[in-house]
Amino acid sequence: MSEQAVGSRRPVLAARPLIGAADAAELEGVFKVLANDTRLRLLHALVRDEELSVSQLAEAVDLRAQAVSNQLQRLVDKGILATRRDGNRIFYRIEDRCVVGLLDLAWCLSEST
Repeated sequence: MSEQAVGSRRPVLAARPLIGAADAAELEGVFKVLANDTRLRLLHALVRDEELSVSQLAEAVDLRAQAVSNQLQRLVDKGILATRRDGNRIFYRIEDRCVVGLLDLAWCLSEST
């Protein structure tokens, strides 16, 4: 078994020391941010299209831009998304590619249960 995750500089889970309380709390925070249907839909839209504006994302998930913007900010605050400004428009993209694999695995788990 490789000591590093495929395509990552992070060690594979089995090679890591047993998770401590602080790391478990940080991981719990990640899951809490992701445990929202709107944020999951926004992330999936970004996986499919790589970079979208607030208005494009709002249209994709059929919500008002202000509601979408609030959800996007939570993902930015966690370091999951990054932004790029072009004039008055802000574009969002997935910053931490680990989230793509996590979404894929979660979807796999939900389909097999």
